[in-house]
Amino acid sequence: MGSMPHRFDPAILREYDIRGIVGTNLFAADAEAVGRAFAATLTKAGGRSRGTYRVAVGYDGRLTSPELETALVEGLAQGGVDVVRIGRGPTPMLYFAAATLPVDGGVMVTGSHNPPAHNGFKMVLGGKPFYAEAIQHLGATALALGAPADPRGRVEDRMIADDYIARIARDCDAGKKLRVVWDPGNGATGEIVTRLTGLIPGEHHLINAEIDGHFPAHHPDPTVAENLVQLQAEVARRGCDLGVAFDGDGDRIGVIDAKGRIMWGDQLMIVLARDVLKRHPGAPILADVKASDVLFAEIARAGGKPVMLPTGHSPIKAKLAELKAPLAGEMSGHIFFGDRWYGFDDAIYVAVRLLGILAGSEESLTEIADRLPVMFNTPELRLDCDESRKFAIVAEIAERLRRRGAEIIDIDGVRVKSADGWWLVRASNTQAVIVARAESASAEGLARLKHEIVRELGASGLEVSLG
Repeated sequence: MGSMPHRFDPAILREYDIRGIVGTNLFAADAEAVGRAFAATLTKAGGRSRGTYRVAVGYDGRLTSPELETALVEGLAQGGVDVVRIGRGPTPMLYFAAATLPVDGGVMVTGSHNPPAHNGFKMVLGGKPFYAEAIQHLGATALALGAPADPRGRVEDRMIADDYIARIARDCDAGKKLRVVWDPGNGATGEIVTRLTGLIPGEHHLINAEIDGHFPAHHPDPTVAENLVQLQAEVARRGCDLGVAFDGDGDRIGVIDAKGRIMWGDQLMIVLARDVLKRHPGAPILADVKASDVLFAEIARAGGKPVMLPTGHSPIKAKLAELKAPLAGEMSGHIFFGDRWYGFDDAIYVAVRLLGILAGSEESLTEIADRLPVMFNTPELRLDCDESRKFAIVAEIAERLRRRGAEIIDIDGVRVKSADGWWLVRASNTQAVIVARAESASAEGLARLKHEIVRELGASGLEVSLG
């Protein structure tokens, strides 16, 4: 066979992963090319004096995932690397395999929290997230692919679920018995959560635990309030202490208290940070630019060092490792434990750590939530904006604010501090949208901040209404 170059649709090579619509711009041939290009990247990176490179592969519960996984494995084997197939499960189980098995990297077939027809790949190489330039480089590598390697890599199955569940259960701190409703949203966490809840203390009720790529109950994205309505109803009906929801591939968490109030990622981080800082006084705690001022203030109050970072699970994971931080989190529900864990975002593990904190606390989650400062804020507002203009608009706004002498943070978009609180606009790395958010101590202050956002976007030609 001669050379076998492959061209990806550039739209699927994203900032943090490869993602597309199956049958439109993502096909089995792309999966095979991802495997061969990843194998070539690994082999070229070197560092192994003898023996073959090994890659762990997992897949989520989407209807198209088995076909893409088969093609991916074929591509890796053609590229001359050995493949360890861990089967169907959440993305963090693949990260766990990459962290604990003798492998050089890992690839997960997953559409994350996107609609049912979407799918893609998340990758890890040498224990580090594989993103940004590395993904663009993978595209270039695919274009230069030669003949399949000789010898072909070996393929083995390794059921890691038992080890993964046991490892999570090991960090479940005992205490008072809690009553919990879990909603995997028919996503890839269903089987793991079903088995895990049989091992840990407390009374556990599961809804939508059957893995079903049609997502019949609701879309598996716990950052959208309407996707938590069923969980809220079940917690109320059963009189439970809290409810936990996961996204489609289990790397993002949603939590509600006994009153049905949503605890957003930055509020949950306050609860987790206070606990972690008891064991790691003075440690850095990382959060993204969309997080509440309250979180950064509470980290400092608990004796930690708050660090604000650009949004994005890959760069945050990389920074956590660099700073040896015990905890990091994103507004979107990606939460990373360095304390007692491996530094990757795992929503099931986060849930178990939260239960441990609550089991050992005199206060319920509801009482903890009651004592958090009441802030008036917008959710993450996603405003449609032409792909070619989104970064330019944010840059124009930053420039105008600088000229006016405004107090801004520009590590990711522009975050503006004012007497009323703060507001943020940033270009999404994954969609043709500008993300906006604002927070104030009063409803009137929030209205003024939203007005500022509308005015600034309008000055750059983007007309929006924020209600």
